[in-house]
Amino acid sequence: MSAPSTPSLPAASAPGRTLAAWWQALPLTTVFVLFFLIPLALVLMVSFWDYNQYEMLPGFTFKNYLAVFDGCLSRNESGDLCVTLKTYLSTFKFCLLVWALTLVIGFTVSYFLAFHVKSSGMQVVLFVLCTIPFWTSNVIRMIAWVPLLGRNGLVNDFLVGYGMVDQPIEWLLFSNFSVALAFVHLFTTFMIVPIFNSMMRIDRSLLEAAADSGATAWQTLWNVIVPLCRTGIIIGSIFVITIVMGDFVTIGVMGGQQIASVGKIIQVQTSYLQFPLAAANAVVLLAIVLMIIWALTRMVDIRKEL
Repeated sequence: MSAPSTPSLPAASAPGRTLAAWWQALPLTTVFVLFFLIPLALVLMVSFWDYNQYEMLPGFTFKNYLAVFDGCLSRNESGDLCVTLKTYLSTFKFCLLVWALTLVIGFTVSYFLAFHVKSSGMQVVLFVLCTIPFWTSNVIRMIAWVPLLGRNGLVNDFLVGYGMVDQPIEWLLFSNFSVALAFVHLFTTFMIVPIFNSMMRIDRSLLEAAADSGATAWQTLWNVIVPLCRTGIIIGSIFVITIVMGDFVTIGVMGGQQIASVGKIIQVQTSYLQFPLAAANAVVLLAIVLMIIWALTRMVDIRKEL
């Protein structure tokens, strides 16, 4: 009879591996705590402080949050909404518009790169071309639109010169149109990257099976490609929505300081040294953005893409 086999002992190095894993996570954890959790805690703390024209007064008060939502429970005498609600509606309008445009453009570009460009080398070249805007500052890219869209810019000169319009078009610059155009120009790449990554992971045999089953190109796109790209779409949507919700530079430059947004209000309050009020607005904005992210992440398991 053969000798009974002895049960294998757990590896002696298991505690060592666990300790090594903690050491590997320590740098990222330190950065996360120092540059996210601690600043966030400070903003939350300051939002409950009082202030005057010269200084912040440490304490605990809900005055700043009451000021944020002042008049929002009922309409004023003229029937208008409160400033906070109107500002959030304006911000959501830009957010929804930019999200829709970047999604359409990002999905189209990603689809072309993933399924119509056969050479992997050419895919890399074209993908790098999509990232060229990131080689310069956002401010430089925004200012580049001014000589194009201004009253005496190249677009108006072309339209007036060829008789397409009688006088320069005023709404091309410092308007909702120019703000949305700049947003799409700046942030479309944030939608292209995750969607392209999802498309490159799709098993091409699924597309062949759909074609063999008699599915049209549109049916294959809608029933096969779009569901398999849902994770990339959600990740890109999170990128675009979170950036647009808190942006104030683009709206300030391309809107001519005439268009309100939540980020712009926070920036103005900070410039007037109203730090507790700005902190309260920032906490409210953060809560709304986190709720949007939570709702989006309920749709897919983002860990599959990471």
